[in-house]
This record gives sequence, C-alpha cells and structure tokens, in this order.
Amino acid sequence: MIIEGLIIILVALVVLFSGMPLAFAFGVTGILCGLLFGASGPLDMMAHIMYGGVHSFELLTLPLFILMGIVLAHSPAGSDLYETLHRFLFRLPGGLAMSNVWACSIFAAMCGSSPATAAAIGSTGIPEMRKHGVSDTLATGCIVGGGTLGILIPPSITFIIYGIATETSIGKLFIAGVIPGILITFLFSLWVLIYSLYRRSKGERGKDADLQAPVRHGYTWTERIQHLPRVIPFVLLITLIMVSIYGGIATPSEAAAIGASASIVLVILFYRKTITLKSIVAIMQKTVNESAMIMLIAATTVFFQSVLTDLNVTQQIVQFIVTMESNRWLVMTLINLLLLLLGCFLPPFAIILLTAPMLHPLIVRLGFDPIWFGVIVTINMEAGCITPPFGINLYVVKGIAPDIPMAQILRGSLPFLTILLLGILIVSAFPQLALFLPQHMFGR
Repeated sequence: MIIEGLIIILVALVVLFSGMPLAFAFGVTGILCGLLFGASGPLDMMAHIMYGGVHSFELLTLPLFILMGIVLAHSPAGSDLYETLHRFLFRLPGGLAMSNVWACSIFAAMCGSSPATAAAIGSTGIPEMRKHGVSDTLATGCIVGGGTLGILIPPSITFIIYGIATETSIGKLFIAGVIPGILITFLFSLWVLIYSLYRRSKGERGKDADLQAPVRHGYTWTERIQHLPRVIPFVLLITLIMVSIYGGIATPSEAAAIGASASIVLVILFYRKTITLKSIVAIMQKTVNESAMIMLIAATTVFFQSVLTDLNVTQQIVQFIVTMESNRWLVMTLINLLLLLLGCFLPPFAIILLTAPMLHPLIVRLGFDPIWFGVIVTINMEAGCITPPFGINLYVVKGIAPDIPMAQILRGSLPFLTILLLGILIVSAFPQLALFLPQHMFGR
C-alpha cells in the first residue's frame, strides 16, 4: 500500500508539473492510477462520479459570488473605497499604506477573491502611494498582503469550496472568518505603523512620504464625508448578505443571488458611465470562465479522490497517522507544512478540493473542530497567494507596476507572509477566535 501511494504521488507530481491544466491533470492522474492498480469501479463510473461532484445546490453559490466580485472589480468601487479611507487615515504614520490595507479588507467582503481584491485596490493604491513617495517595497507589500484578505473575510470562495468538499456549514465558515480576518487586518496595519515609525526614527525622509509631514494640507470633515455616499451602500450590501445568512433568512446560495443582483444595480446607479455593452460581455465571459474552470477542477478532483478511496489509499493514510504515537499538534504542524508547500505550486481551490476530503476525517478523529480547521486552511491559502512560484498576488501586483523588480515585491510581501504565519499560530492557540461567533450565533 505504501508503494502504491508513493507511485500515485509520483504520477501526480509528474503530470501536474508537465504544464497540463489542473483539471486535466487530476483527471489524467486518476485514469492512469486506476488503470495501473485496477480501480475498475471509478473508471466504469467516471462520468457519473464527475457529474455527482458538481451536482450540488451549494455550488450555485460559487458563480454568483464570482459574478458579484467581478462586477465590483470592473467598477471604480475599489478606488472610491480607498480614497474614503485615506481621507480619514492620512494623518497617521504610514496612513497612505494603511488605507490600502483597510480598503483591501472591506473590498474583500464585497468580492471574496484574493487576486481581484489586490487588483481592484492596487490599481489605484500603488500609483497613488508611489506618486506621494511611499517606497516601492511598502507600496507593493501592503497590496500583496492586503489582497490575501479576499479569501478570509466573508463571503469567501475558499470557504465555499471547503464547505462543499467537507459537507461543513458554509454559513458557519463565513462567520468564523470574521474575527481572524479583522485580527490579521489589524496586524497588517500594526506592521505598517511600526515600519513607518522606525523609518521616521532613523530620519529617513524623501523616499517615504508617509514618514514625513502629510503631503497635502489635510481634509475638512466635509471633504471626508463627501465620498461616504458612494461607499456606504456597498457596505450595507455586505451587511445584508451576512445578516440574511446568519439570521437564517436565506441560504448562502440565495444570499449570493441577492448580492450579485444588488451589486449590478448599485454599480449601474453609481458608475453608469463604466457600464457598456462591451464591459457587460467581458464581465459575463470572465464569470463563466472562472466558474467553469473551478467546476471542471472540482469534477476531476472528485474522480481522483474516488480512485484513491477505491484503492484504500486515503483510509490507510488516515489510519496510519491516527495510530502514530504522536501529539495531535505535531500532526497539525505537519498538515500546515503540507498546505504551505502545496500553496507554492497550486491555487487555493485546487489544494482544498484535493486535500480536504482526505484531511477532514483525520481532523475529526484527532478531536479538532472542522470549522476551526477551515479557518486554518484558509489562512494557509492566503500565505500561498504570496509564496512563489505560484503566488498569484505577486503577479497581479507585478502587472500593476511592471517597472518594480519582482525581488523588491517579494521583499515587501515577506513581513505580511510572516504575519499570516503568526495568524495561524494565534488562531491555533486561541481557537475561540474562530469558533466564538459560530457557536453563539448558530449554537453548537
């Protein structure tokens, strides 16, 4: 069984690193391993298994939230949000960069996607920070790091996929991500503040305008408030979605439909000039492309998992780990290392679809809460959005500022990666950070 497992891992690695699209890579790996080891059941039922993998009402949530995020990303909502926060935070040391971090956190609640959050806020924030003298390192780092909040602060596509893969309540996962998301946002902002104060104490001026006196005379309260009418409706929209889910008024799928419809209406009302026939076609095309890609990966991953189950590989791995005379936190540490390693090469949804069905029974048998583990997995996936060679947020920011060397972007994102790892430790040490709201709003 160990030899079979090693061969399957080897075949999977060869196919995945061949450059083949992920959906086909998982499918081809499943077929090859099924033929090699005689897993005739999954091979005979391949079409049925793949159809069953995506035949789920809960999956309807996915394209709707993707549509919502793409609609908002195609509008100036991100730049308006950034400008509003900047007018309130500009007096703080590092206030310009801090505004981007908080703009990312709020836009994350409207979007649910990490690269979309980084692109929407970074496209305005990075040029603005550079124009006012903020170092390229800090300017790119806070967007790369802040963008990761898109998959932690609900609604989150990652939570949706984890919930479906493990049959865990998506509503509970959403609410579980709120406190950890706010905590990491505060830690990001704290780093920006400490960095700015340190540079100021060293007397390093000129490169970082956020370390000097404010670059403009200031904002009156009228100027601060005048942007709020453009931001408040979108914040109310997120509140409506969360309340409808947590209050039992609507299912996540129904809430996603409300969010997608309302976001389109709001964008039309506030940004009518940005809505053209061409932009509508582009939004729909991107929604279909992203949704179909995830659905196809989900279908082939379910097939691959069924081959592993038929060959008894999954059960043997779980049984082997459980029978090991090891501390359960040592096992959890190894799981985190595995997730971080996979995050260097695969997108978050592929990692979750591949590992969650296998890890879920192991987590339960070790006495960990699946809701808490969903948050831990998602923070790991956030780190994966920063770590090369995959590190999708790195490439999003590189696309926004192509003249900044990738080495400098990596250097700026390293402190935010460290904070994410610290976030894993904090949430592990204090599980109630993730479980308090689900337990009190839903009961056990």
